[in-house]
Amino acid sequence: MTVHANPAAITFDCASPKVMAEFYREVTGWKITHVDDDSAYLGEGAIQLAFQRVEGYQGPGWPDTSKHAHLDFTVADVKTATERLRTLGATVPEFQPGQGQWTVLADPEGHLFCLAAA
Repeated sequence: MTVHANPAAITFDCASPKVMAEFYREVTGWKITHVDDDSAYLGEGAIQLAFQRVEGYQGPGWPDTSKHAHLDFTVADVKTATERLRTLGATVPEFQPGQGQWTVLADPEGHLFCLAAA
């Protein structure tokens, strides 16, 4: 029997929920809907991005087989978006799979995400 559950939020463990929400607000243009010392939520649609503080949090490595999930975003211009996100604290790991079809970045706490042309 299928449960038919609808996703409500994608939640990331992190050290600083506010910093993460502000970073992803710049990535998505979504509104920050909640922020306190322990959590932050972004977006008013059917699904939100959420960030929860975890004491001693350390981001994933890359490439690393213990990586569990990442977000994919499409943008009009990958190079321009990459440079803008770097000014906001993103990094571009040396290892870039996909033969140029997308660019892997890491947010300010090391969570991976990809940019691809829309």
